Amino acid sequence: QVQLVESGGGLVQPGGSLSLSCASSVNIFEFNTMGWYRQTPGKQRELVADINVGGTRNYADSVKGRFTISRDSAKNTVYLQMNSLKPEDTAVYYCNARVMSRAYWGQGTQVTVSS
Repeated sequence: QVQLVESGGGLVQPGGSLSLSCASSVNIFEFNTMGWYRQTPGKQRELVADINVGGTRNYADSVKGRFTISRDSAKNTVYLQMNSLKPEDTAVYYCNARVMSRAYWGQGTQVTVSS
């Protein structure tokens, strides 16, 4: 059974950094794509960044140059390094994994950017 467990959220001041982790219960190369989404109240969940099995990365325009997605296959973990955080980055961040037509989600971790 696939389980994705996020960690690393919290409160940070504008301009600060946070790193999120997503640990998978299965080999991450079982998935076609892994990534991070975020959601704020009343809005749809939106893609932040993803990485496919070949290593190609994709970023939302709003985070390009500030966020970096990476993975550690030995630990079956995907990371999201977030720098130069802005108040508008405040959201619940979800780890996502996709294989064929199936999508798996983590439980979410809160990121709050506030002074």
